[in-house]
Amino acid sequence: MRWVAAFTVFVYHVRNFGYFGQGRSGRLVNWAFGAGAVGVSFFFILSGFVLAWSALPGERARTFWRRRLARIYPVHLVTAVTALVLAYSLVPGLRPGGAQEAAANLLLVSSWKPEWWQALNPVSWSLVCEAFFYAAFPVLYAGLRRLPTRALAATALAAGTLLVLLPWANTHYALGWTLYSSPLPRLPEFVLGVTLGLLVKTGTWRGPGLDVALAATLIGYFLVAQLPGEYGYAACTVLGLAMLIPAAARADLTGAPSFWRHPRLVRLGEWSFAFYMIHILVMRTGEALFGDRPHLATVPALAATAAAFALSLTLAWALYAGVERPGRQLLLRSHPASRRSTAAHTRLPSKSGRRD
Repeated sequence: MRWVAAFTVFVYHVRNFGYFGQGRSGRLVNWAFGAGAVGVSFFFILSGFVLAWSALPGERARTFWRRRLARIYPVHLVTAVTALVLAYSLVPGLRPGGAQEAAANLLLVSSWKPEWWQALNPVSWSLVCEAFFYAAFPVLYAGLRRLPTRALAATALAAGTLLVLLPWANTHYALGWTLYSSPLPRLPEFVLGVTLGLLVKTGTWRGPGLDVALAATLIGYFLVAQLPGEYGYAACTVLGLAMLIPAAARADLTGAPSFWRHPRLVRLGEWSFAFYMIHILVMRTGEALFGDRPHLATVPALAATAAAFALSLTLAWALYAGVERPGRQLLLRSHPASRRSTAAHTRLPSKSGRRD
């Protein structure tokens, strides 16, 4: 599932970069992937779900934070440095406004300031949100895991409702909030994921199967184009995703058929974080070399998309094998508690959480 979400974001950026012209192929790409930003919403909900599912009794907050840092920071650091190299060579548009902006990105706090939300590697704003979620998780989990089933379900409903109401309130009252990239307005997605993870973990989740959940997600996905922009990144798809992720986890637990468990999809899912973090740098480099918004004919546009995809996937594999895995092992090597926690996580039966 992670791979499909990352690929959707990739083609969403292909659309934004103007690879395809205004003809039939351009309209088709816009129709199919104009809502691709919801892939990030999927990541936020899934992150809360996986962390709640895999949380270990008595784990210290410091150990949890260390594992989270080991999970995301090596790739973040390497792609941020890559962005800096590109900024002062091929892609001046990536150049940060100053040392403070660059430091804020490296410290994963940049998108708290709206002007810095795309500092260095443009997609790393979502990591700033994740870092905030990770910081809050020990307190959130300690409170939510004590709630009875009805209270958990009510919390999930409240989080989903808030995701729908925030864009309305922001527009209706002209509040001027930066809902898309600011960590605080994205927190309800993570809270929703945590509550769903707890409901599945305790065996109290009651929801539709994969087919119905996927249909609901697709309906919400294509509804995005019919509503104002602020509703598009989360509000339209929150219901479908809130059913889809638990349905997939239940299918894993019960052994029900699920094409998401295909070995190739699992392998691509392992590369998805690195793919997400590198693809925009590949596309920005291509833009610098071959021009801004080229609006190509169908065949050249497909060729350019395939080239960007192939290079991004190759680099994602290299990042996963050469940075993400060894970087995580290096950061956890000197901390026995983190190693024990990581080993325990790999033994959990849910395929939804085993690679986080």
